[in-house]
Amino acid sequence: MYSRKLNEFTYLIDLKPLGIESLYATYVLKGAKIAIVETGPASSIKNLLAGLQEIGIKTREVDYVAVSHVHMDHAGGAGVFLQHLPNARLLVHARGAPHLVQPEKLWEQSKQVLGEIAEMYGEIQPVPEERIISATDGMVVDLGEGIELKVLETLGHASHHLSLYENLGRGVFPGDAAGIYLKKFDAVIPTTPAPFRLEMALSSLDKLINMAPQRLYYTHFGQASDAVKKLRAYATQLKLWAKIVLKGMESGEYARTIRERILEEDSSMKATADFVKGHLVLRRGIVQNIQGFIEYFRKFPRQ
Repeated sequence: MYSRKLNEFTYLIDLKPLGIESLYATYVLKGAKIAIVETGPASSIKNLLAGLQEIGIKTREVDYVAVSHVHMDHAGGAGVFLQHLPNARLLVHARGAPHLVQPEKLWEQSKQVLGEIAEMYGEIQPVPEERIISATDGMVVDLGEGIELKVLETLGHASHHLSLYENLGRGVFPGDAAGIYLKKFDAVIPTTPAPFRLEMALSSLDKLINMAPQRLYYTHFGQASDAVKKLRAYATQLKLWAKIVLKGMESGEYARTIRERILEEDSSMKATADFVKGHLVLRRGIVQNIQGFIEYFRKFPRQ
């Protein structure tokens, strides 16, 4: 089984990339029209299609596919997926759209960052330009039956990042704007690889908080309640990392040394350290996330 029902109109599909459960989620919203949020990498599209079959949705019935941003773990499978969806259009940030129409540069960058995992995820295939909807902040997609998706530009993790607010259930699909949620530990791991922008990320969290959502639908991974509390806690966590990284930079410490101090001072990171260390994908991210802060402060030094 790949799918499970979250409420009367929302489903989660566990994409299980590389056979890993509870890592990448796709969400399906079923009103008069059908929208799918996030595709995951190309290698997971077969699992996504199997999940749709479990739900009872035919590929020709899908109207929209939305991706939070064009990093391959969120949108790498969009081109392959749309080949199966004759009537669907892809909703993506306007700055991200060209990278999906001509994905060669994105694919090369993905291989540089992810190495062999990128190859395992599968090459990014192009999306026909005429099938793309360039999303703008405040745009509303009406799915009928009282269900609407409002586009919220949420920069910081990437310069082409958007989140979606669903009005009927008061839920937010934050992409990577709210971190990686590990339900087993009720803990969040930051998602701050370069080129990360701290001030934009905090502003984006304020924007999501101001929507007063009741629940979050994390791409990584799953549904969580107490949405506002979690968003505020994530903002506090980012500020803590910023403080630790700045202090480390002033002392001339390397990223791996800074990592050890983060593990000591950040309770979420401390609680999940052993799990993350043994995880094929997550273990690669922590030093990259710290490096995102380092590069940010080098580019925008504090006065």
